[in-house]
Amino acid sequence: MSDDETPESLIPYDEHVQSALRGVVYSVLTDVAATGGLPGNHHFYIAFKTNAPGVDIPPHLKERYPDEMTIVVQHRFWDLAVDREGFEIGLSFNQVPAKLIIPFSAVVGFIDPSVNFALQFPAPDLPDAKPGLRAVSEEEEDSAPEGEEKGGSNVVEIDFRKK
Repeated sequence: MSDDETPESLIPYDEHVQSALRGVVYSVLTDVAATGGLPGNHHFYIAFKTNAPGVDIPPHLKERYPDEMTIVVQHRFWDLAVDREGFEIGLSFNQVPAKLIIPFSAVVGFIDPSVNFALQFPAPDLPDAKPGLRAVSEEEEDSAPEGEEKGGSNVVEIDFRKK
């Protein structure tokens, strides 16, 4: 080994860093669950792998988003419960209420656009990974910026992978 080569680490630092960053998501969601809402203009886009172990979403959402989906947590959500493994949340899609259970290990992106904060996580090793689709909850559809059509397409492609 030359002096320029970095020795291979026997400590999984990358895994520890990813775990710590997922801890940020845990802390933020725990705070939101404790207060029952988001402060100010904060809102979150949370992308996750729908076929990751432990993910539990209604069959109609799983069928529509077989690989990845992004949820919007803003005004209309309920029953947010958070533990060290993941979170549960109630959201409405096309006026149909849905309960989602999402382990933190399935999360591939967490964005708070109100403050330009974003975290990106490597996808869990799953077969047939494809770029994800974003599900639009009713609250986001209702809060479309002036001039944008409300009630349009509910799906927008989003890809959180590094290029």
